[in-house]
Amino acid sequence: MHNTPSFWRPPALSLRWWPVFLRNLLVWRKLAIPSLVGNIAEPLMWLVAFGYGMGALVGQVNHGGQQVPYILFLASGSICMSAMNAATFEALYSAFSRMHVQKTWDGIMNAPVDLDDVLLAEMLWAAFKALFTVTAILGVMLGLGISHSPKLLLAWPILLCTGITFSCIALIFNALAKGYDFFTYYFTLFLTPMMFLSGVFFPREQLPDWVRVFSDVLPLTHAVALVRPLFMDRWPEQAGWHLLVLLAYTVIGFWVALALTRKRFAR
Repeated sequence: MHNTPSFWRPPALSLRWWPVFLRNLLVWRKLAIPSLVGNIAEPLMWLVAFGYGMGALVGQVNHGGQQVPYILFLASGSICMSAMNAATFEALYSAFSRMHVQKTWDGIMNAPVDLDDVLLAEMLWAAFKALFTVTAILGVMLGLGISHSPKLLLAWPILLCTGITFSCIALIFNALAKGYDFFTYYFTLFLTPMMFLSGVFFPREQLPDWVRVFSDVLPLTHAVALVRPLFMDRWPEQAGWHLLVLLAYTVIGFWVALALTRKRFAR
């Protein structure tokens, strides 16, 4: 009796993910400008409409005992939201197209490239797209004079980690999806509530205690807690804990996504 290999075995990764990543990059180069416009237009509209419009009504908000302009508060949260959204869209819609619709993954695996490496490449590619997006948005924010803190240099790798985390989570739903409509559940039941509960638009202290307990375990909450102080020229508190939570979501998310993807391709 042959033993069926476990879908939950540890990832078998190699440097063969790089050609897959490079392939995605070469294809994307043809659509780089429309992709950039699409990825940064919406978050910038949020920033301008709420930051300057509502910011004129709100004035300043209290964050950690410090009064800060609402536009600064919103910008530091919305850039984390942008990293989340950019990575999620790439790891859902684009990855699903390559995996299920176009059968690109099947073609790649005819070469000596394993599924584990393909999924790693997709995860890193989605994180790269998120980093590209937030770099452009951060440039606009600097141009608007929202913050000139030199500590913003550290926000860049944190936003990359945020993109990696959310691409791993999104790949779980990519493995489960039978069509594009399935992703509506993920956006409606997970991402949208998280945007409002993670301190992007208003301080989490305004939430009821029981909601705040739930908010404490959301990955976006920890990303915002790391990035927002850097915008205010301060060091984040409990940075090690926040990074550990994001790392846990990344490792568990990638492992679950890989197991479910293996199961899907074994059918």
